[in-house]
Formats: sequence, C-alpha cells, structure tokens
Amino acid sequence: MTGWLTRHPATLTEEEKLHRKAVLDRCPELASAAELTSSSAEMLTTLSGTRLPKWITEATEANLPGISSFVVGLHSDFDVVTAGLTTDWNSGPVEGAVNRIKMRKR
Repeated sequence: MTGWLTRHPATLTEEEKLHRKAVLDRCPELASAAELTSSSAEMLTTLSGTRLPKWITEATEANLPGISSFVVGLHSDFDVVTAGLTTDWNSGPVEGAVNRIKMRKR
C-alpha cells in the first residue's frame, strides 16, 4: 500500500490502480493522507512553495497524527521550507565534492 501511495500514479499498473482505489474508498483517513502526500510531492517536483500555506491548512484540518506532527516541523522552519520549495538551487554538487574529500581523507 505504501508503494501505491508514494509512487507517481503514472507508474502504477492498471491492477495496482484498481486495488489502490478500492482501499482508499474504504478508508477516508487513508484517502486524505494519500491526497496530502500527492499534493506535497507535486509541490516538491514543481517548486510551487507558494502553495505551502494552503497545504499546511489542509493538513492541519485533516487531523492525521503523522501528518500533523510533520506540519509542526514545517511551522518551525517555514521560511526555509518555503525557500526550498521555490528555488531551483541545490547543494548536490557541493555535497558530492565534500563526500569525495572525506573519502580520500579516510
């Protein structure tokens, strides 16, 4: 079930899509979690951090334990999270260089 919820819907087989829908139809809380997970993944991949406040409101209103605790963390670093979701800068190249240096040092 976790794979059905966290993978991009386009990568699911028709059978997996049918099973996913059947399970979500039976459990409204899981359907809500699936929608929140999907919309947060879309924010990450499209760098649309301007939608974060609305997502936080929806997640808070859903009152799902795991997601609620995640939202608390988002609130504590709201500006940083928003910047991360709106800029295309990443530290990948720097981290790669640091990792190579550490490996050589060992």
